[in-house]
Amino acid sequence: MDDKELKKFIHDNKSLFWYTPEEKLDGIDHEAIVETILNYGNWESVLKLFDLMGIKKVTEIFFKSINSCDRRKNNYNELTINYFTIVFNRYAS
Repeated sequence: MDDKELKKFIHDNKSLFWYTPEEKLDGIDHEAIVETILNYGNWESVLKLFDLMGIKKVTEIFFKSINSCDRRKNNYNELTINYFTIVFNRYAS
């Protein structure tokens, strides 16, 4: 995974990271990137995330996040959890 490309991806989608000051965009961790893109991104940005991080890594982060505690799970939209659970169980197992 190329950090330079990931940072460009974050900046290209900075409207989705509205809660982060622009000078701190480069410091967003992978968990927040996956959560934001899966919750609010369009299909093109989801596919780009898979391309940059790999579907296996995105899957790992997603399941770790939704299984770690209720607070983290509640950061995901209920429909997002349902949809990507189905997608990842089918295509990333």
